[in-house]
Amino acid sequence: MSVNNLRNVKNFINPTDMQIFVLSPILFPLLGMLINALRGKQLGERNVGIIATSMAGASFFMSLLLFFMMERASEHHLLVEIGPWMNVGSLHVPWGFQIDGLSGLWMLIITGVGTLIHLFSIGYMHGDERFPRFFVYLNLFLASMLVLVMGNNYLLMFMGWELVGACSYFLIGFWYKNIKNPEAARKAFVANRIGDVAFVIGLMLIFVTTGSLTFESVFKFAEENTAVMAGVAGITTLCLFLGATGKSAQVPLYVWLPDAMAGPTPVSALIHAATMVTAGLYMMARSHVLFELAPDTQNFVAIIGAVTALLAGLIALTQNDIKKVLAYSTISQLGFMVAAAGMGAYVASVFHVFTHAFFKALLFLAAGSIIHGMEHHAHATGHHGADPQDMRNMGGLRNKMPITFWTFLIGGLALAGVPPLAGFWSKDEIMVAAANKNVIVFVLLTITAVLTAFYTGRQLVMVFFGKPRTSDAEHAAESAPTMTVPLMALAVFAVIAGFFNLPVNGGGGLHHLLESVIKEEALGFNVILALLFTVLAVGALWLAKTIYANAYEKADSPDPLTKLGSFYNWSLKKFKVDEAYQLIFIKPFYAFSSLFAQVFDLGGIDATVNGIGNLVRRASDKLRGVQTGFVRSYGLVMLAGVIVIVAYFVGNVGNVK
Repeated sequence: MSVNNLRNVKNFINPTDMQIFVLSPILFPLLGMLINALRGKQLGERNVGIIATSMAGASFFMSLLLFFMMERASEHHLLVEIGPWMNVGSLHVPWGFQIDGLSGLWMLIITGVGTLIHLFSIGYMHGDERFPRFFVYLNLFLASMLVLVMGNNYLLMFMGWELVGACSYFLIGFWYKNIKNPEAARKAFVANRIGDVAFVIGLMLIFVTTGSLTFESVFKFAEENTAVMAGVAGITTLCLFLGATGKSAQVPLYVWLPDAMAGPTPVSALIHAATMVTAGLYMMARSHVLFELAPDTQNFVAIIGAVTALLAGLIALTQNDIKKVLAYSTISQLGFMVAAAGMGAYVASVFHVFTHAFFKALLFLAAGSIIHGMEHHAHATGHHGADPQDMRNMGGLRNKMPITFWTFLIGGLALAGVPPLAGFWSKDEIMVAAANKNVIVFVLLTITAVLTAFYTGRQLVMVFFGKPRTSDAEHAAESAPTMTVPLMALAVFAVIAGFFNLPVNGGGGLHHLLESVIKEEALGFNVILALLFTVLAVGALWLAKTIYANAYEKADSPDPLTKLGSFYNWSLKKFKVDEAYQLIFIKPFYAFSSLFAQVFDLGGIDATVNGIGNLVRRASDKLRGVQTGFVRSYGLVMLAGVIVIVAYFVGNVGNVK
């Protein structure tokens, strides 16, 4: 066990206590998970929610303490190795955990946003028959995500990577009685496993090349042996990136995330907006030393990110499900982050992860509050109302749900990039990088930024303005404090988070926080670009308000964008990417599987095994006739046997010498 870089930390902490101290952010949610898993039904709904949320809060508190300890440490990182994990041949992997600027920031996002979402879930999931199980999964997810970001080696990262994938599967399909939900969970699981195969191949290449999977050793080898790495860095980083396309929902593996909205809305906020989908970005930022040795891969990453951002933005334009709009928005914003990483602007990418966690979690939770408010009347009357997620069934909710409206408005404006909200600063930094490094990416992201502001304005108008278009909207009610308090807290951060990295004094606070991990020169603030994108954002919002202000008098009114003709239909049908995958991959796979099942399995292996069994059975049927049960028959057989033996010996007497 080793504890490094603690000279400036309180010296009364002994090594054993330090192990527990560093692991405490993981241990607290695991404790909450165990208590609710074993005693949840007996504790009752209120106590289950308190335990799960307090354990998430304790994890945040310990993460915050460790963050400040890391800042005071001599080399701005804490490293704790509990002991060996795998010692097989030349493979030596420890149970090692490290906290530096990168992992520390992610820990605060995971636990801070996670705690607010736990609190929100108490109100949102009230009355659910599997209430304790839901919080067991949430606590397990927090612990798993912390393992992913705190591990000091790729194998621990991959362990957390797979655990959050399992939690995602559990939570997407949580309401399993509706067949679409487990189907969505399976789709997410399969899409992520495709990326994970590439990720594992990348890890194998790293180990074969460097002889280690520990970050420090791998990156040191890469920096000292650039000639050796040059031959494998391209394929290795490409495999790592393909893994990221699954977790972070990029082309071609993005298709699972919109369907993942089948899970409860807090799941969308926690896993599919603020944390799990950023795991790929964390892995790429952590592995930036390797990516910088593969410029072709970096260019590919930048283009894929920009294309993903644009494609998702085009689809979000016409969707009517309030959560699906936010889902495609998430994919689009992840595209911004991936494009930034591909251009080598890792700090800008991480900055957008940071701000996006607040305003997108806010938007998803506010959407959940809206859905909850829409269902209020249906529950009160006992009648099944209109689809509470379809924005065409809403309208006029600004006065019905004022807290939800103002918080959603703040989140929406932050997403659109309106200053001085958080999204403006982080998006601006990415656009400055694109303007300096890749014109194609800059153009694609500029178009996407305009689309983002437009579909955000469309959503705001359809949901909150005009007159209520259904009875459920007319009788909608504001959510309980357990739901509105987290909204207000997230709204505050959606306003102020951008100031954490203001481009002053040669780089913002995030540049200084990450400088021990990522050596990157700050690009500074471009006033012209900032003004340009402010004008574009405000203009697109105004255009959406103008077009949709009086567009929906009734729930079945046609969308004004239908005037775009075939483009509208293609966008509404998500450009039929799912259908193309069905035709190109899934149906041939099923046909191939059926061929193997019928010809090779049933007709070959099964036929052979069954044939041998049938042969033995027929032979035994014949021999079974010998067993008559009559003593005289057995005596006759014995006599015949004696005669045969005697005859044999008599016939061979003459041959005896």
